[in-house]
Amino acid sequence: MQKRKLGNSNLEVSAIGLGCMGMSFSYGPPKDTQEMTALLRTAVDRGITFFDTAEVYGPFTNEELVGEALAPFRGQVIIATKFGFDISPNSMKGSPGLNSRPEYIKEAVEGSLKRLKVETIDLLYQHRVDPNVPIEDVAGAVKELIQEGKVKHFGLSEAGVQTIRRAHAVQPVTALQSEYSLWWRKPEAEVIPTLEELGIGFVPYSPLGKGFLTGKIDENATFDSSDFRSTLPRFTPEALKANQALINLLGSIAEQKQVTPAQIAIAWLLAQKPWIVPIPGTTKLHRLDENIGAVSVELTPDDLRDIDDAASKIAVQGARYPEKLEQMTGR
Repeated sequence: MQKRKLGNSNLEVSAIGLGCMGMSFSYGPPKDTQEMTALLRTAVDRGITFFDTAEVYGPFTNEELVGEALAPFRGQVIIATKFGFDISPNSMKGSPGLNSRPEYIKEAVEGSLKRLKVETIDLLYQHRVDPNVPIEDVAGAVKELIQEGKVKHFGLSEAGVQTIRRAHAVQPVTALQSEYSLWWRKPEAEVIPTLEELGIGFVPYSPLGKGFLTGKIDENATFDSSDFRSTLPRFTPEALKANQALINLLGSIAEQKQVTPAQIAIAWLLAQKPWIVPIPGTTKLHRLDENIGAVSVELTPDDLRDIDDAASKIAVQGARYPEKLEQMTGR
């Protein structure tokens, strides 16, 4: 497995990571713990060293799964987790609000350390920017945790460029985790140039468009109410039908290269910058192997130009989140 460094930090990880959320949360009922433990350990055997979780996934159960499964590999793997959602019992009656008050961050970290069975969190992200807490206070709290040896690296997720700059001035930001793929290219306008300037790594989540870019989801797809895609405007039958043009594009390139559409989608991301590390999530071994295979797919400058030309003619339809969730991004 190839390695990559996240920006100017010395944090070296496998060229792709593994997003663990769907094992416990959001994509239907939680999966079998033993099966997921086996999958996580197989990922390590295959060379993946970068695993992504968060306290809100479950809540708590995904960190527990990852902590238990990866316990035999301490020192060999990098585990990233996140704070920032208020998951106290009172707030969980509706959808959780945000809470990045410094005292809450420190409390969240103590819980994550226990569940992950580690003494130090390798990479700690603020999950979403909290408009009620100055980002300087958030960065300052994480800086103190780094000084105490409880955290190694600070990250942000779905933050806007001004927030990134302000946070970075207090405590250097190692990585930004935000959605980025062939069907969500907004980060290219301002975020990616800012990360390049500041020497911050980029960790795209949903690099396969929540499964759409695999080519296995068409307008007839149905999603269980426990699958959060059932709430996403981009997964309505109309949007899925309209966006099929993107799948056709990926399919035609994949055919030429004798690989899969998903592998082209991941290879395209890897080709954008040497400090981009996508974290496709999966609960299936054959998908894990398929995603890993993307690392060795070679896209030439001509291939990339052809993809850009064709993609620029496709207007992706449907918002990526319902309005309430979209408001939490880009702050």
